[in-house]
Amino acid sequence: MVSFLGTLRPCTASFSSVSFPKCRPLPSFSGPKIASFRPKIASVSFTRTIQASLHSGPESDNGTTQSPVAQSEILFVGTGTSEGIPRVSCLTNPLKTCPVCSKAKEPGNKNKRLNTSILIRYSTPSAQSNILIDAGKFFYHSALRWFPSYGIRTIDAVVITHSHADAIGGLDDLRDWTNNVQPSIPIYVAPRDFEVMKKTHYYLIDTSVIIPGAAVSALDFHIIHERPFYVNNLKITPLPVWHGPGYRSLGFRFGNVCYISDVSDIPEETYPLLEDCELLIMDALRPDRSSSTHFGLPRALEEVRKIRPMRTLFTGIRCTSLIFTCNIYSINILEVINYLVLVCSKCKKCKMIQRLKSMPSNAN
Repeated sequence: MVSFLGTLRPCTASFSSVSFPKCRPLPSFSGPKIASFRPKIASVSFTRTIQASLHSGPESDNGTTQSPVAQSEILFVGTGTSEGIPRVSCLTNPLKTCPVCSKAKEPGNKNKRLNTSILIRYSTPSAQSNILIDAGKFFYHSALRWFPSYGIRTIDAVVITHSHADAIGGLDDLRDWTNNVQPSIPIYVAPRDFEVMKKTHYYLIDTSVIIPGAAVSALDFHIIHERPFYVNNLKITPLPVWHGPGYRSLGFRFGNVCYISDVSDIPEETYPLLEDCELLIMDALRPDRSSSTHFGLPRALEEVRKIRPMRTLFTGIRCTSLIFTCNIYSINILEVINYLVLVCSKCKKCKMIQRLKSMPSNAN
């Protein structure tokens, strides 16, 4: 089994969402305790990298898992929407100023957030693997921004959640790696999404159509189904969800981390796969309501109460939520903080609890 133990590593570039108070360490499931979530109270936000220990590998003959491995990390490559933030339509609107997009256009501003994606930097005793989940149409821009800062050179695999442009639009840009860094990149994709790729990226699949001398991405496609598979010895369990009526998308579980980036409904058969989740990273497009293809914050909160993870981070957030510089929709954000504080810690030392009890919230 894979286990997750995490801490927040201080770094120069940060990913901000909601700050949590100090609370008890996470329990250790299959190895020694590495660290715990302990950001400072209120004033310090989440760093872009979550450091973790992932214990993984096929079971040995005696039924036990392989020995624990070194610390691994999750890098938030993107946490924005399909069109990214800032949006051109917001910046050119003569009647209304969007405070989020106005901030996001400033150089280095944290509100600039592109297509939703994470990178798992998975460490084993002998090697380190960089496993990317989704490569959307803004992937190369995100890689330029974050990969040099975190010393990421190789991409050892790409795992695809679904076949929309914000998840696969950057496959062509992988040529920079396969031309200059490594011979090829494995792509793990469901059958229905592979069929889409045969049309949208036909020349990456049927290489016989490539003009001689053209240097396109060299990709090795691996078909995955709705059952666990291994990528470089890391066990990954698909989490089937709906991303609009009749459209199947995949979340993924690795260790006790569950990642669901594009979801409008969770089928009943997926909930058992979410049991004992310690860190849930989930879609929450809008602060006020859901759309036909994405959870909004109210529905996302309902699912958090049902799944009961120890921590939750929301991703895929549009520009109607200014999460870095002011308290727009502060009641909703406080509801998230209040709920997570109360379920993740019974600790009497949580200084935020008394403060939050007096604030509006329906997270009971």
